[in-house]
Amino acid sequence: MAEISDVTDATFEGEVLKSDTPVLVDFWAEWCAPCRAIAPIVKEIADDNGEKLKVVKMNIDDSPQTPGTYGIRSIPTILVFKDGQVAGQLVGARPKGDFQEMVDSVV
Repeated sequence: MAEISDVTDATFEGEVLKSDTPVLVDFWAEWCAPCRAIAPIVKEIADDNGEKLKVVKMNIDDSPQTPGTYGIRSIPTILVFKDGQVAGQLVGARPKGDFQEMVDSVV
């Protein structure tokens, strides 16, 4: 089982931008129903790709600075970072295949 950790504005650079492996970041909030709807899919993606992909979640209410930096205007937004750069993006609740396709294009 892959571990999904939480990142904050304070830990984002070290956990995501400086990661040796690609990182999928799930920008979400407690009050966001579509965010809760895709949570099991994000977990499956983490489990299926754990050795080649790191998966983290960022609560936009607790850490508003980073989402602002990356122009996150609606949630859920999923960004995949590789070598400190955005390499993929999905916005809204999507089927698992869309997530896997994006991950496959990056890892």
